[in-house]
Amino acid sequence: MARKAGSNGRLDDAARAGWLYYVAGRTQDEIAAAMNISRQSAQRLVSLAVAEKLVKVRLDHPIAVCLELAESVKESYGLKQVEVVPTDPGSDATATGIAEAGAAELERWLKRPEPLTIAMGTGRTLRAMIDQLPQMECPQHKIVSLTGNISPDGSAAYFNVIFSMADAVKARHFPMPLPVIVSSAEERDLLHRQPLVAPTIALGRQSDVTFVGIGEMTLNAPLLLDGFLKEAEMRSLLSAGATGEICGWIFDAKGKLLDDPVNSRVASMAIPSRETSTVIGMARGKRKHAAIRAAARGGHVNGLIIDEDAARYLLGL
Repeated sequence: MARKAGSNGRLDDAARAGWLYYVAGRTQDEIAAAMNISRQSAQRLVSLAVAEKLVKVRLDHPIAVCLELAESVKESYGLKQVEVVPTDPGSDATATGIAEAGAAELERWLKRPEPLTIAMGTGRTLRAMIDQLPQMECPQHKIVSLTGNISPDGSAAYFNVIFSMADAVKARHFPMPLPVIVSSAEERDLLHRQPLVAPTIALGRQSDVTFVGIGEMTLNAPLLLDGFLKEAEMRSLLSAGATGEICGWIFDAKGKLLDDPVNSRVASMAIPSRETSTVIGMARGKRKHAAIRAAARGGHVNGLIIDEDAARYLLGL
């Protein structure tokens, strides 16, 4: 749902101006005349419609170089599917492009009439993807969270996406009422056996499609910034070769899960089998290049949605 800024009336005007501009193809002068406002006001309303995500743009024309890069990455890493979107040279920190492509792919799965189990990871990229989803009615599907929805301080994890997705698509949803990382392997095993948790784990193993973010392992990594790891733990992991993570599971440059106490404390369920589920990893930005390559090398994903720069990195170009 779009964030509110100002009165509902102003958002209504922005929505009307956005519709006239992007759907009806009117010029700003024509919008000004139709709404009895100045051209400058019409321009501001159209800009507000974009800023508040009342307008969502998708490009229907495939870009040849992106298609070629996608096919090369798919073949080189033995993946099931790859989508490559253009790189925004002005931004390395946002999910622009990846979020839109992910939403389009997720929407294709949601439109299937047969009941599906859709597993979801967490993180900023997936949160941005869900923000791009249209409102849908999908009561035939089940959505299951791979990872916990509780932050270290006991609050709801901000970047857990299952609740916002369920609200958007009106499907049954199965959260994981756990932290991402717990205090010990014994605690994790005990929690996984609880009646509220065990059925969710069993359901997640049967997922038809899975969407996950691929996280980097640095001193600026989300696992550290969001408080799931202490700085000393992160430094120890980096010394041991930590390169990337998916749902808290940490792996090295070859994609091998680290034999480290932190991995034994991850409460997320295992990534669903790539033999039975389409597991799509989503990421962009130079800081994530090594993690994306490690995830593909290790077989943690069998699908990717990435940008041109990441594709070229994977191909050594």
